[in-house]
Amino acid sequence: MDSSTPAVRSSGVVGVLAFAGIIASLMQSIVVPLIGELPHILGTTSANSAWIVTVTLLTASVVTPVSGRLGDMYGKRRMLLVCTVPLIVGSIVCALATSLVPMIIGRALQGMGTGIVSLGISALRDVLPPERLGSGIALISSSMGIGGALGMPVAALVVENSNWRALFWSAAGLSALAAVLIWFYVPATPKAAAKPGRFDFAGAIGLGLALICLLLAVSKGADWGWGSATTLGLFAAAVVLLPVWGWWELRATAPLVDLRVTARPTVLLTNAASIVLGLAMYAQALILPQLLQLPKATGYGLGQSMIAMGLWMAPSGLMMMLVSPLGAKLSAARGPKVTLVCGSLVMGLGYGSSLLLLGTAWGVMLVGAICMVGLALAYGAMPALIMGAVPPSETGSATSFNTLMRAVGTSVSAAIVGVVLSHMTTDFGGRALPSESGFHVGLLIGCALAFAAAAIAACIPVQHRRTEAPKATPAGTPAAARVS
Repeated sequence: MDSSTPAVRSSGVVGVLAFAGIIASLMQSIVVPLIGELPHILGTTSANSAWIVTVTLLTASVVTPVSGRLGDMYGKRRMLLVCTVPLIVGSIVCALATSLVPMIIGRALQGMGTGIVSLGISALRDVLPPERLGSGIALISSSMGIGGALGMPVAALVVENSNWRALFWSAAGLSALAAVLIWFYVPATPKAAAKPGRFDFAGAIGLGLALICLLLAVSKGADWGWGSATTLGLFAAAVVLLPVWGWWELRATAPLVDLRVTARPTVLLTNAASIVLGLAMYAQALILPQLLQLPKATGYGLGQSMIAMGLWMAPSGLMMMLVSPLGAKLSAARGPKVTLVCGSLVMGLGYGSSLLLLGTAWGVMLVGAICMVGLALAYGAMPALIMGAVPPSETGSATSFNTLMRAVGTSVSAAIVGVVLSHMTTDFGGRALPSESGFHVGLLIGCALAFAAAAIAACIPVQHRRTEAPKATPAGTPAAARVS
């Protein structure tokens, strides 16, 4: 056999999983160009149409840890294929929707497919030789940022030049293509055991309810009022449910999330850094597009159209793709802990540069690109740290839980930055717009959080164990060879 065959096969697997991750991540941002038109399109109010964005976040957060655990139990390739089903069906439902309820159902289904990213990362441990594992993890981890960054300009172009339904038909087609590619190119992965045992339904329901209460309160608190009975009641429910869920998980024979594993110093501190980095990441994602689109007459807005804004932000996603292999090399040379610290510091410097660069579209693009370089380094390092600290049987669950921690951080960040921008406003033609000082404060908060993530990452114990594929699998030979 040609000696290049294993490398070609490995590249194909990584490429397919990265493509699937990008498609799943696109679902978060493809509706952004439609937000202003959704009330008219669906015959509803702006407050109701906001659920079209919120529901995707909720279902993604609830389903991601569940899909990770099921991947450990029944094989990650199988669960990757399962996750493509709601992506396809949800996109079709949205394309056919004529009212609010079907659109919300379709968007909820799309959110259920987000687990593809963490499943793809964990599958690499089973199907790649050790020497290609780091670069594969880095590329697939960056697919979350790539999909989010490319989603806005692509969606804006489709909406501008075609019927809005074409956006969702395209999403359905791309999701179906991802499913076909996974079927043909991703080998089967081993199960955790011959008899995987019972799934922890009580743990899944408990975590799901706690997350729904927490994320609903965080994401809708500004609309409902932070002191309203609904918001406070949801926060209180989350505070009660999370400890009860933890108590159950510690006593379950086959828990959804093994909290004893997550309490290991490396895993615990990596997850803590993930939350803080998620907090830091969203500030630029929320602020920079607004700066680009605000009217020039404000004195600090740059007056760009939706399509132009998306194109100015697109290089951020491309930078993630370009930098991820460099992050893998740094991790191989110095360890993923160093890469995570460096990535957090670079993101902090990117935010700091905003004090000098926000006067032009080129400057805004550069700030976003620097922040995404840091995020690419950090996102590639976190799964590598997790994998190096957990047994292979817990890989899917542990990486999915890490993804969840990032999502929680992002959701809380959206609320924090939203509060800052809503309270630091300026009057423009009778409208209250975020002020220039409000944008600066939001970006400085992101800067401080990024440096805080670097400080947490610096405390992670040095790894003495290398993340590698199962030893029973010869290098270059997929683990599927052991699975019927």
